[in-house]
Amino acid sequence: MERLVCLAIGYVCGLFQTSYIIGKMYKTDIRQHGSGNAGTTNALRTFGKKAGAITLLGDLLKCMIAIWIVKALFRNNYGDILPLLSLYAAAGCILGHNFPFYLNFRGGKGVAASVGLILAFDFRIFLICAVIFFGLFFATHFVSLCSLCSYGAALVIMVIFGELGRYGMDRPHTLEMYGVMAALTILAFYRHRANITRLLNGTENKIFLGSKSGKKD
Repeated sequence: MERLVCLAIGYVCGLFQTSYIIGKMYKTDIRQHGSGNAGTTNALRTFGKKAGAITLLGDLLKCMIAIWIVKALFRNNYGDILPLLSLYAAAGCILGHNFPFYLNFRGGKGVAASVGLILAFDFRIFLICAVIFFGLFFATHFVSLCSLCSYGAALVIMVIFGELGRYGMDRPHTLEMYGVMAALTILAFYRHRANITRLLNGTENKIFLGSKSGKKD
């Protein structure tokens, strides 16, 4: 039951669609522009760097808030499995972001929300993934490639830390935590399937932060 509560809390937090709200300020539906995705990269391409930064901040904060709420609620009774419950809250938030019921289940791809997941879950993983992301970004300028590689790295690092006993849970709950993170990683790759195809075909768009508009080349 506590897992379903965590998922529900996360889903409600995930319904706050930052880029969609920003789009409405411009009197437009961001899903009708660019990639059609209600996320940070499309906000950057469609509305500029300021909108992209606000979207990133809003989307990562909502996942962090979901995790903080769950930690506050379950710290006393389920303190021994808080890492697992935190991950369920993050999973719910990503599902709410990707599949908001009030937008006909057409949301984002969950990467910015996943940044919030890693920040609130384990700052050490965030630092490693940040190095991977920006290293790849300045080498390739493919945001999708950077995001997917960082996501895969986060899963691997979580497993390494878990096997080292860093999260203080018993074996079954630790394995369950790996399973949740693996499912989120698979979902991220699935949501980026069109990007993967374009990467393989050499037609994926690039992002250059130094450009005036922050749009694709």
